[in-house]
Amino acid sequence: MTSQILKFALSSFSAAAISLIGLMPAHSDSVEGIWEDVKCQNALHARHESGMTAVNDKIYLFGGRGIKPVDELDTEVLRWQTLSKPPFEMHHFQPIVLNEKIYIIGAMTGKYPHETPVSHIWIFDPKINKWQKGAEIPENRRRGGSGVSIYKGNIYISGGIQNGHWDGTVAWFDEYNPSTQTWRVLPNMPNARDHFQSAIIDGKYYAAGGRITSTKTGNVFDLVVNEVDIYDFETNTWTSSQKPLPTGRAGNTTIAHNGQLWVIGGESGKQGEAHNELEIYSPKTESWSAGPPLIRGRHGTGAVLVDGHIWTATGSGRRGGQPELLSIERIKTDL
Repeated sequence: MTSQILKFALSSFSAAAISLIGLMPAHSDSVEGIWEDVKCQNALHARHESGMTAVNDKIYLFGGRGIKPVDELDTEVLRWQTLSKPPFEMHHFQPIVLNEKIYIIGAMTGKYPHETPVSHIWIFDPKINKWQKGAEIPENRRRGGSGVSIYKGNIYISGGIQNGHWDGTVAWFDEYNPSTQTWRVLPNMPNARDHFQSAIIDGKYYAAGGRITSTKTGNVFDLVVNEVDIYDFETNTWTSSQKPLPTGRAGNTTIAHNGQLWVIGGESGKQGEAHNELEIYSPKTESWSAGPPLIRGRHGTGAVLVDGHIWTATGSGRRGGQPELLSIERIKTDL
């Protein structure tokens, strides 16, 4: 614990040092304390490029490279349980929850670098531990590595890449209505991007982080997208934040909390180790804050808010796919 306190103190000092360029330490109303390593009963499966979400007070990890079963964490007793496997390999997706079912839209399948977009929506029902094949995704709008969020019962999909890691990054923005199983094409984002996540804050859709992946030209990790694109559902228009993401990275986790946008972890061409940064954007002040860094840098996973904590787990500890992590950590929030 002493080393972690020292680590956070050094991080806070660094954040203060770079405040001259507009990145300030996180305010006390955003987070409390530091990330803590969580020890649980039973084992979970190491994975990356996978999904993480929560239904009620249980956390679910699923998908990723290879075919691995769903892991369910009971956060009250801190015990993992192994559930069913997906019908095939699914990776590079941001899951959403609707009516206590988990929807996967915009996933990839197959091997690097020519992974293919999954043709249908897939739905996992944790109550009965079963997978269900959902509606077909229009062939001309299929991609993976997209940002996916839900707003007023509809699912919104932004960006992504059409041809695995080879090429085909898009700025597309689509709406899927689960009730009618219909799709609607919306205005493109200002910036094409893949390998990122999205979040909803106060009636606006935020796309943060990501990159333009192009193994075809030798640019797998380098073409990061720092701009934060914002879609206003009331006016049906896009804008971009005047203050871009301070640390450019892709494979990041993005989550909305307390009216702020948290961008956690990621990977980039600038360093071999996965990023451990937590950077927090406040839409009200249009400013970024430096939050406590992760214990272990990671990319290709997710984060959830459960029981007054934000949790993250697994992912890859270095740029690319190895090592796949088994650790889970959480940070106490002000809720």
